[in-house]
Amino acid sequence: MKSHAEIVIIGGGVMGVSLAYHLTKLGKTDVVLLEKNELTAGSTWHAAGLCTHFAHNATIQFLRAHSVDLYKNVLPKETGMPVSFHACGAMRITRSAERMAEFRHVKGLGKFTGYDFTVFDADELYDFHPLAEKGDGLIGGIYEPLDGHVDPSQATHAMAAAAKSRGAQIVRNNPVEKIERTAQNHWRLVTRQGVIEANTIVNAAGTWCREIGDMMGVDLPVVPMLHQYLVTEGIDAVRDLDRELPIIRDPEESWYVRQERDGLILGPYETQGTPWSVDAVPPEFGMELLPPEMDRIEHIVEKAMARIPALADGGIKSVVNGPITFTPDANPLIGPAYGLPNAWLLTGSSMGVMEGGGAGCFLAQWMVDGEPPMDELAVDPRRFGDYADRNYRVTKAVETFGKQFGVHFPFEERDAGRPARTSALHQRMLDAGAVMGCAYGWERPNYFYTCERDREQSYSFGRANWFDAVANECRHVSESVALADLSPFSKFDVTGPDSVSFVDSLGANSAPKKDGQIGLTHFLTKSGGVYAEFTVTRFSDSHFYLTSAAAAERRDETLLRDHANRFDVEITNCTQAIGIIGVMGPKAPSLLQPLTDSDLSIAQFPWLCAQKLTIARCEIRALRVSYIGESGWELHANMEKLGEIFDALQIAGAEFNLGYYGAFAANAMRLEKGYRAWGMDFTTERSPLEAGAGRFVKSEPDSFVKKGWEMVLLALDTDAINADAFGGHPVFAESRCVGVVTSGAYGARVQQSLALAYLREPFDSLTEPLCVEITGQRVAANVLKLAPYDPENTRMKS
Repeated sequence: MKSHAEIVIIGGGVMGVSLAYHLTKLGKTDVVLLEKNELTAGSTWHAAGLCTHFAHNATIQFLRAHSVDLYKNVLPKETGMPVSFHACGAMRITRSAERMAEFRHVKGLGKFTGYDFTVFDADELYDFHPLAEKGDGLIGGIYEPLDGHVDPSQATHAMAAAAKSRGAQIVRNNPVEKIERTAQNHWRLVTRQGVIEANTIVNAAGTWCREIGDMMGVDLPVVPMLHQYLVTEGIDAVRDLDRELPIIRDPEESWYVRQERDGLILGPYETQGTPWSVDAVPPEFGMELLPPEMDRIEHIVEKAMARIPALADGGIKSVVNGPITFTPDANPLIGPAYGLPNAWLLTGSSMGVMEGGGAGCFLAQWMVDGEPPMDELAVDPRRFGDYADRNYRVTKAVETFGKQFGVHFPFEERDAGRPARTSALHQRMLDAGAVMGCAYGWERPNYFYTCERDREQSYSFGRANWFDAVANECRHVSESVALADLSPFSKFDVTGPDSVSFVDSLGANSAPKKDGQIGLTHFLTKSGGVYAEFTVTRFSDSHFYLTSAAAAERRDETLLRDHANRFDVEITNCTQAIGIIGVMGPKAPSLLQPLTDSDLSIAQFPWLCAQKLTIARCEIRALRVSYIGESGWELHANMEKLGEIFDALQIAGAEFNLGYYGAFAANAMRLEKGYRAWGMDFTTERSPLEAGAGRFVKSEPDSFVKKGWEMVLLALDTDAINADAFGGHPVFAESRCVGVVTSGAYGARVQQSLALAYLREPFDSLTEPLCVEITGQRVAANVLKLAPYDPENTRMKS
């Protein structure tokens, strides 16, 4: 083993070996991979090898599609080694109309990403799977023609051979026993076979990722969950087929079946999964299995046999019961390790073989290029904070395992592990009728129910039960005044003598020039994509206050601290210490003025300005900004005092018909203004210029990489389908798919369904009319040159 390497990868499963393969392919040859046992030990060797393109997110689709292409086409040609990819196709069946809508939505996303899916009805079932029965209320399904299954061990060893041929070193039977930081922010790894120093390390340890994470100094929200599958003896009905059966999944009954030679593999997922070795995986565990627990899955096996009677004709040849890792949202951890220099994560995938080929490619490009190859938010490890403690990660892992085949509804909330973070207004919001959602662990109101049937949030690909309540909130804000709990925003104080130059160099926009001014800036990737968005308030030349999206807290804190290394400034994360009350609507000035001695007139307190004032004997940072297009303020104050301020506002608001609004109404109202949202409309894939935010760019446009995309605001004719836009719908110019919707909602103030979408080519160059496909139905789409609600911003400035 070498004594030094540029990159050391810990873990020789499919994920780690894929990274070594792709790094060497990109020219990074000084790579060492350390494996504690044999390659594929852990979960790779006992995986069923299923590969699919089916996903609700374009990045996850890429991971899976790249894996398929790698196993099917690239590795056999490049290495000459067998990989045994079976291009048999796959299908999912359902009895649920909502799931059929989900299938149509995934098919629509595939039209944008370039992957083909076929939605079929029950009568066509035999065309795809001749051994499946179509009764028992089956209404249809989705067929994935490019899917298949691979031999996980062969694929991993083929990648390992290719990586070694390009200079990588793979050291087996060599567990890492200790990890230390060096004075140069490099890494020193003590292993059974000696010591190796690395400029950069990658935790790809899979089942053992938490143990390696503890050595690194990072707590990973990953839990091993036990998954069983059965392998049958030979079955005459399978043996007599003239083609290989496609993989079939029944999401409602929670099982999959694929052909294995002349038998079948049946994989059930219990709705109540079993965590395993939560606190420490046995160090001696490697390529072992656990004893079968058939009583846990008997009821699922019986249902699968009813759908595919041939299953009952094959005796059980073997039962595989082994651990697979789950994160709180079942997506992998791919990206930088929070708080650690030169450290990366590539782990936590419950679908390691399915995603491993693409995951290694994704992270290799990120490490080499210094930026992710596409939108990374679905996999970035920093999407979880320290709220994801032991109880949270275990509870969420059990939930995500049980909902492995759950419908992925738009605006879906999942309850396990909640509440994890609450503001001082949490109970007051509940008392006001809030139906809570969750953002980065924070409880926040989604909407406020007005009748008993809306007390529980329903889920649908059409208009859900909260549609009327949200519309009422939007109208109330426009006519009177309403409060919102905005406390989940990430918040940072920047102080010190270099504060101006720090903020001025932080993003694409200049720092506010005068004390009390508010601006907006976007931190960009090297190629010009939007990595982060900050609202910037200047209180003095040595004190700036930055706020950003709740989900960006760890990413943005890392960014600010890294940027601060070149300046004499101090960064303080005050997210937990400061709460925020939104006071919005035309009567907001009348409500607030009697509560403070400060002059709140537009002359003394203009739009996009901030002042420090006192309400209810509490000091407040008052920002006259509005993300929803109405006159109003954000009141930022000590979280411990927030309740007192809220109570004073409630008492004073009685004469103004005070109301409340939640996240759903805020989303709808910002779309009526055409405002972009970070994480949906602003991503690392697109520049501010492409997003239509060029007014926030201080540099010449040519200083940014322009990829030719253009964001447009669309008015949609959705009344006929009783559904509104959300992210992922394809946009068509007649028969051509020319773009994708990134966010959408119904705008109650303008009585119009709206969507923001990226077009692959400038709108002015298109000669055909546009339409958006929403769960299989196309609706007319008209481009709005101006925001439909108050385009001159007179309401906010008055």
